[in-house]
Amino acid sequence: MNLTQKILIGMGIGLLLGALYQWAALPEDHILITFGLDGVIDAGGQIFITLLKMMVVPLVFVSLVCGAASLGDSGSVGRLGGKTIGLYLLTTALAVSLALALALFIGPGEGVADTMDTEGTLSFAAKESPSVKDTLVNIVPGNPVKAMAEGKMLQVILFAILFGLALSQIGSAGAKVRDIFESLNAVLMRLISMLVQFTPYGVFCLMVTLGATLGLAEIGKVIAYFLTVVLGLVMHGAIVYPTLLVALAGLNARRFLLKLRQPLLVAFSTSSSGATLPVTLRTVEHEVGVKNRIASFAIPLGATINMDGTAIMQGVATVFIAQFFGYELGITAYLTVILTATLASIGTAAVPGVGLITLTLVLEQVGLPVEGIALIIGVDRLLDMLRTAVNVTGDMTVATIVARSEDQFDLETFNGAAPSSDQKLAG
Repeated sequence: MNLTQKILIGMGIGLLLGALYQWAALPEDHILITFGLDGVIDAGGQIFITLLKMMVVPLVFVSLVCGAASLGDSGSVGRLGGKTIGLYLLTTALAVSLALALALFIGPGEGVADTMDTEGTLSFAAKESPSVKDTLVNIVPGNPVKAMAEGKMLQVILFAILFGLALSQIGSAGAKVRDIFESLNAVLMRLISMLVQFTPYGVFCLMVTLGATLGLAEIGKVIAYFLTVVLGLVMHGAIVYPTLLVALAGLNARRFLLKLRQPLLVAFSTSSSGATLPVTLRTVEHEVGVKNRIASFAIPLGATINMDGTAIMQGVATVFIAQFFGYELGITAYLTVILTATLASIGTAAVPGVGLITLTLVLEQVGLPVEGIALIIGVDRLLDMLRTAVNVTGDMTVATIVARSEDQFDLETFNGAAPSSDQKLAG
């Protein structure tokens, strides 16, 4: 079985076992409660959540240093680098804004806090979110090491970006340090891959707890969350990207999307824009018509800093968890979510499941419980496949717009028919 199947099985068995706990209505001092539900199972869920939190600071810091160092190198590219980076950040900000708007309009988590047991396992007293001024001031770290120890992620993000840019500007000495960070990044990617293998067991423990404490109404809210994220991903991929392509490049959006079938299938099946990178590069050059000078810069950069699908999930998840716990977010909190999700996308690794790790820092910035991830983790693997496809679509859209504006675009290739499956296999 692949990982997705294992996660779905773990989720299903966990919910079933939790429902049996709830149906049995055992006394609190029963061994199945004290040793089972509140003991081993609860410990397993908490350990899994803690493992996710463990990865946040090192992952974001090291990934951002590597990314910022490569961005600094591209400073000689000038206008090309500015356009590409600007468009990536713009699409990410649009993605999380769309997600917040949809979630607020649909309200997937509304009404739960009024009916659920406020003394239950998932009860939470929200912290007061800071003002816009305090948020901006607090971005600057007085002590970067202390910021890392305390998990103040906006400070960590700023320091990592400045550190990476500095590395790119000091020649051979900086190259040596960059090599160390690239090696650290590879180690962290391997560590994440190892942790992801524990996901089915973590999901099982979390689902047992949810099944034992939540009723059908609350489970229905999780389904509403899932559908809201899917709607956001579809709207961003089918409306926002084509609109940008037509407005900024004057190209036929339908023809463009038809050419993306192969990389989108690979992205959907692997849940990794990094793993899809070779197929994305080949498609954008030989089928879309982007010249190699643009494609070789914009596509790898997009796999590093462009995570629109992840930003949509984070925006909807933040509103959903806030509504679920009955916590009202203000305009300051929403602006903080947009800022944090946009910046965090730069440090999001192009591997499966990492979106949940960066979601923890978004939740912490607005004073929401990281434990709220337990509500959505069971369906995240399915969403991961969809949002990776959106991420890859965004990479190719931005590369095409930039190539068109730089006169590095082959219109004849673009106007040619999308190759058949046999031609793709032959290629």
